[in-house]
Amino acid sequence: MDLSFHGKVALVTGAAHGIGLATATALHALGAQVALLDVDTKAVTAAATALGEGRAIGVSADVVDLDAVTGAVQTIQSRWHSPDILVNNAGFPKDGFITKIAVADWRRVVDVILVGAFNCSRAVLPAMHAKKWGRIINISSRSHLGNPGQTNYSAAKAGLIGFTRALALESGGFGVTVNAIAPGFIETDGMRTLDNYEVLRERSIAKSPLKRVGQPAEIADAVVFLASESAGFITGDLLHVTGGRYS
Repeated sequence: MDLSFHGKVALVTGAAHGIGLATATALHALGAQVALLDVDTKAVTAAATALGEGRAIGVSADVVDLDAVTGAVQTIQSRWHSPDILVNNAGFPKDGFITKIAVADWRRVVDVILVGAFNCSRAVLPAMHAKKWGRIINISSRSHLGNPGQTNYSAAKAGLIGFTRALALESGGFGVTVNAIAPGFIETDGMRTLDNYEVLRERSIAKSPLKRVGQPAEIADAVVFLASESAGFITGDLLHVTGGRYS
């Protein structure tokens, strides 16, 4: 199996922490030049520095801002070349039942996940199409199946699956594959800050055939495979990494 990324440039969004950081770390370890993008300037700069300035850079941008994303891609191009691999990971929950959730919270969650994936994909695809090679991996969620109190997050993550399949059809003729991953409960620092973290964790363990929660590196491993040459005949697909949990 070919899991080498020497000579490839990867752009990972939401890369200052959690799944994004684990993904950037895994791709970097396998030889890729990695651009870590995040709205948190201080954290993403520190994360890139920890990986090593030679093959890692931190770029600060809000994925909802197309001009900022375009500028970030231009920065990457000036350093190396246009990204060969894009991981649309940026996203977060802002929970609340639909009759109580603030409109701003609904919009921000949907915008970061869906508009962010659109903006980043739009920025990198022309170069991918031109060189007839590219990988886009969208980080969805088991929540696409629906969670109470997460109409915004569930809708956005479900929308990302439709986006994945449509974009795969558009870009397949240019040698670009587009796939999605749906993580289950992944034990990140962000999850640990939730007030109901222990309740959610225990519920996930109870519903999982493997009787444990997942780790960020396990999602990163799935990204690495889908980004590799070995996954060249897989596109428009959704990979659940949930420990067997679907409810």
